[in-house]
Amino acid sequence: MHVVVTAGHVDHGKSTLVRVLTGSDPDRLEEERRRGLSIELGYCWTSLDGLGEVAFVDVPGHERFIATTLSGMGPVPVAMLVVAADDPWMPQAAEHLAALDALGVAHGIVVVTRSDLADPAPALARARSEVDRTSLAGAPVVAVSGATGEGLDELRALLHKVLSGLPAPDPAADVRLWVDRRFHVKGSGTVVTGTLPAGTVRVGDVLEVGGREARVRGVEALGVAREAISGVARVALDLGGRAPEVARGDAVVTPGAFEPTTLVDVRVTGEGAVPAKPLLHVGSALLAVHARPLGDDLVRLSLERPLPLRVGDRAILRDPGSRALWGLEVLDPAPPPLRRRGAAGVRAATLRGHDGSLAAELEVRGVVRRSLLRRIGVPDGPLPDGAVETAGWLVGPRRAEELRQRLVALASTRPVAPAAAAHELGLPADDLVLAVVRPPLRLEQGRITTGSDVPAALRDAAARVCAETDGFAAVEAGRLDQLGLGPAELARLHGAGLLLRIDPRLALPPGADAAAVEVLRGLDQPFTTSAARQALGTSRRVVLPLLAHLDRTGRTVRLADDRRRLR
Repeated sequence: MHVVVTAGHVDHGKSTLVRVLTGSDPDRLEEERRRGLSIELGYCWTSLDGLGEVAFVDVPGHERFIATTLSGMGPVPVAMLVVAADDPWMPQAAEHLAALDALGVAHGIVVVTRSDLADPAPALARARSEVDRTSLAGAPVVAVSGATGEGLDELRALLHKVLSGLPAPDPAADVRLWVDRRFHVKGSGTVVTGTLPAGTVRVGDVLEVGGREARVRGVEALGVAREAISGVARVALDLGGRAPEVARGDAVVTPGAFEPTTLVDVRVTGEGAVPAKPLLHVGSALLAVHARPLGDDLVRLSLERPLPLRVGDRAILRDPGSRALWGLEVLDPAPPPLRRRGAAGVRAATLRGHDGSLAAELEVRGVVRRSLLRRIGVPDGPLPDGAVETAGWLVGPRRAEELRQRLVALASTRPVAPAAAAHELGLPADDLVLAVVRPPLRLEQGRITTGSDVPAALRDAAARVCAETDGFAAVEAGRLDQLGLGPAELARLHGAGLLLRIDPRLALPPGADAAAVEVLRGLDQPFTTSAARQALGTSRRVVLPLLAHLDRTGRTVRLADDRRRLR
């Protein structure tokens, strides 16, 4: 399915055009028909050959209903800007175009109506010049007449071309349906409607509204009951008689997939400074916010109620007094507090170079839960070199190195318990302390210490062992004796991270176990001891204790038939 929103000045023929294209009347209220103008959002649909179902969201064109208009525009990816040939360029056409530009809508068609009443050329030229200064630059233009049918075939062809060129939404994406209409059906319960941009909703799914669960009792799209529907689509969801309170502007979402926020950092576009108390239009929601400038085009918004926002969301700020509009892009829906003097300027400098990537988020946040990054819409990807992950926490490379250096300074004065170190370093979990323990740090009897107490002679002997080890072929026990390395000395060097002791009389360079895992990863799983020995290029004397070490440390699993596989 495809969804298209209309836009344009009042009485320029939006509803008439939708009626001609679909055969249905988008004006469903008696007052709308009596006054000849749209007051509420209208919905109609049709099918186009070779394209399938196309739904139209017909929005009011009168300036008094701009809030309703923006609630219909917010979630829709394609616009049809309607301009009358027998009227000049009008204020609401400009306001609607500014709103589409603010939302970043880049796909659409400009339609000049009433071509039978006046020469459409001037209106086409003016519309072209206005549109080409916005996100809709280059959109095709067409002149039509709803009365004579002239140009309608060309319009349908353009709709087919524009809609078929849209990127396909992800049917597996998290659901976020901004509610634009809510009503009660006797014998059924609460029904909500909205435009589903991506994801899939199925009968029986449990979704969430305002933190409360809502089970989907039925799904309808374009007047037809469905077992499931994927975005983009106009949908109606029956949430049953025990549905939580829900209204226009609420969002029906996948449980646990979003981070409701009342504080968000954004980048704004538009003329002039944003007022201190603008209105925020996002999706179908409208709410008052407080805007705090951070610097240049960066603003922090405090919201009057939580919203499920994500990085990259587009929305509109509006001054109800001057009717000025600003577009905004969400940069951070979970920003840090600004407590110190000058913090706003520091935050602005941070955001200017921020591209929303995983690496950038780790650079800014230092320590963060991976689950939070997913909920706020940070794209997943490989961790940058030097980053650390443990127990669901991520630590950025710069912060990990800083923590390691502070931990070395701390542990060099006295052995320290992980919990105490976490408190000292301001970390939320002991696991994060253990994750940055690297030589010269070591964990000994439950406490973190350094190898600074290892005598120089032992250090030199460990260095000789590393230099003389050929791959995974360990030096012989006799050579260890020559270097003065008995079981006690090997244990001490192992604890200091200077050698890897895999047997009381057998040592490899530190990190050899991790290197062995990478070699074993290339074998067919599970593998035999013999296959491991050949792949590692070593002897049974080494491979048996090395595999036993990998078993103990959880890197390999020993099976009943004495084969192993990587965990």
